[in-house]
Parts: sequence; structure tokens; C-alpha cells
Amino acid sequence: MISTLLKLVLFILISLNVVAGRAGQYVTCGSAIKLQNIAYKIRLHSHDVKYGSGSGQQSVTGTDTTDDVNSHWAVLGPLNKTCKRGEPIECGSTIRFHHLATRKFLHSHLFSSPLSGSQEVSAFGENGVGDTGDYWKVVCDGDFWERDDSVVFRHVDTNVYLASSGHAYGRPINGQLEIVGLTRLDSSCQWKTAEGLYIHTSSFNPKQNTNKPEHNEL
Repeated sequence: MISTLLKLVLFILISLNVVAGRAGQYVTCGSAIKLQNIAYKIRLHSHDVKYGSGSGQQSVTGTDTTDDVNSHWAVLGPLNKTCKRGEPIECGSTIRFHHLATRKFLHSHLFSSPLSGSQEVSAFGENGVGDTGDYWKVVCDGDFWERDDSVVFRHVDTNVYLASSGHAYGRPINGQLEIVGLTRLDSSCQWKTAEGLYIHTSSFNPKQNTNKPEHNEL
């Protein structure tokens, strides 16, 4: 009993040390996160429901539900340029968001969105494979994407910004908000990280990161 309790205390202390360390402030490659739109307080979401217009691909929406597993996205590097697990994401770098539940990628292309007529944002790909329409550039201040930062995601192929139009869907996804690509920046283009499983090194140094990654669930 004492041994088990001691192990538990040590685990908590180690976990607190990792969170308090410099590594804990960054979003890293391989982390599975939720993204919250700052203007509308919704989380980026997808599900096996296809658009009834436009591309007909899997829809991407925003939900105010905080505990929905369909709002988890893994942060990955571009095709054929896999980033190292636990490596902090640099501002200005190109990434992909992989929807964990359906294995499709956050995607955009030259189709109109169903409610506002902005650019459609969908989930695309089969068996974990997509294309360059899945590429998003992280626009943030500083050297690395920090977890408390307000950041913007610019679509590489079409130069639109990931946003919400604020328009709400009816059935079968009643109340969820439309996610779109906007040509101009406004407050609806701002995102921050929310819940997720963050992977990082235990003693990260931005200029010399050589330690093995550890897991930290928040």
C-alpha cells in the first residue's frame, strides 16, 4: 500500500515538474489537441456527416461542447516531411491537422461554404493520406507556437484564413457553427489551444532539443 502511494506521489511530482518546465508551454508535433475559436468560443470539430452541397466531402464545424472526442486533431508535418514527435512547432511552419476519429485531414479548396458563401473547409483523405490542400501555415508571434497564444492558420494553397462565419447549422448538426476560409483577417480567425494530449521533452531547449519525448495529458 505504502509503495503504491509513494509511486503515485512521485508520478504527480514528476508530472508537475514537466508541466512547469519550459517544454510545457509549446504546441508540439504529434500532440492531439482541440482548437478553440476565440471569437465564438467553439472548438474545431468534424464527424462522419457530409456536406449536402459544394464538394460533398466530410463537414467541419464548430461546437461549444467541450468533451466531444470528435474535436481532437493531431498536429503533423507536411507530406514526406514528418516532424519529430515532441518537437515544438515553429511560427511560420507548415503543418497538417489529422482528425483522430475519422482519419481525415483539415482541408480547404475552391468551393463555396454552404451557409455564408465563403470558402469551404472540409475533412479530406483516405486511410491517413491527403494532399497539399491539407497544408496550413501557423501565423504567430515569436519563434514557436505557444499554447496560450492567439494564432492564425493560413491555408497554403489558397491563402484563406481558418475562421468561423458565425452561421449555425440546422439538422442533423443543429446548433454547430460553420467553419470557413476567409480572405481577410478578422477576430473570427483567431484560435488558441484547449484540451488535449501534449507531447514534449522533459527539458526543452529551443536551440538544442535532443531529449526523448514524454507524454503529458491536460
